[in-house]
Amino acid sequence: MTAPTTPFRFDPLSEEFAADPYAVYARMRAFPGLFPFPELDMLLVTRQRDVAAIVADKRLPRMPLGILDDTELDRRQRQDNFHDMPNHARFVQFSMLNSDGEVHDRLRRQVYRMFTPALIAGQRAAIEDYVTRLVSGLVGAGEVDFVAELAVHVPGHVIGHLLGVPEADCPMLRRWSENIVQYFDVDRSEARKALAESTAAEFASYLRELKAERLRAPKDDLVTRLVEAERSGAMSEDEFISTAMLILMAGHGSTIDVLGSGMHALLRFPDEMQRLKLDPSLMATAVQEMFRFESPLPFFDRYAAEEVEIGGTVYPRGTRFGLLYGAANRDPEQFDEPDSFDVGRTPNRHLAFGGGAHFCLGNHLARLDMDVIFTTLFETFRSIELAETPEYKRSLSVRGPRALRLKLEAA
Repeated sequence: MTAPTTPFRFDPLSEEFAADPYAVYARMRAFPGLFPFPELDMLLVTRQRDVAAIVADKRLPRMPLGILDDTELDRRQRQDNFHDMPNHARFVQFSMLNSDGEVHDRLRRQVYRMFTPALIAGQRAAIEDYVTRLVSGLVGAGEVDFVAELAVHVPGHVIGHLLGVPEADCPMLRRWSENIVQYFDVDRSEARKALAESTAAEFASYLRELKAERLRAPKDDLVTRLVEAERSGAMSEDEFISTAMLILMAGHGSTIDVLGSGMHALLRFPDEMQRLKLDPSLMATAVQEMFRFESPLPFFDRYAAEEVEIGGTVYPRGTRFGLLYGAANRDPEQFDEPDSFDVGRTPNRHLAFGGGAHFCLGNHLARLDMDVIFTTLFETFRSIELAETPEYKRSLSVRGPRALRLKLEAA
């Protein structure tokens, strides 16, 4: 790609970007057209209207298969250091998320029934019981790390329960998920590559053993449904593994991050926290605002399957677009006072859950987790204060604080 001159170099792993990506996004939006990012051979899309148009356009799939020839596909695999990873390629690089058309639709049909609003709402009592036990353990602690002592435990436990994973295994699965997800960022060193590949192999072996258990003794859980789907011919064993792995990985990491950044947002805007405490009916819109304000998955890419027009400019087949959801969700053309946190913001047409065929399957579950956690915290603690300014992860693909130290005073 021959990139036009840009006013600055975009460095998503920099301290500046981690501290305040939105100032960088604003500078990128001021650039006429799409912002070139030659390091990943793509054009970055920062405006809400453009991102929304791309995610809804079937001519712009997630994967380049059938768009780029084998030589170019191989070149890009090697450029991105995704080659020589047999287990990662089978179970991670291929998945429901990283597929399009009939394959994506077939795999999604096998699991979507477990994620309907009604079925997810039925999980509330179990989530409330688990969260209450965790929060009760923080009473009297004085100062805690909200991320390490609360946020990391809930999403993995909840999605593990839905899948049918033993509770004792959930911390191990969380570590495996983190080891795999870390390799999707810009930094793809050989050490990080080896970790992602070995973990994919371990994860796959675990899921094969879980599948064997369900074949012997089926249960009312998602793993059993996936086993039944494989037996019926609706998916292969590799697809069973990749789908279960994807649900476990997607079901906890982003929710942990948005829990941390959401709490930080409330503390940065104390009037909004007080408003939410006084009017709990605002919890649903407050949670949506947390996703808009600090989108936990701020970047995905798409490919042009044919010549397309974006923002008045025509781009050729094969063009790679990097969608910056974090930038789109702070676009002043779409949101009034986009850098302000408003627990009652309506309408709030954010793109944190993506759009089109790949709209986030677990969005209802993530929002329920957050509703229960923040409701329980406000009922348990009279005062929640920030103990120290958090450091955010240096990343293009994820957004969230590494830790969030809080001072708590029980009600």
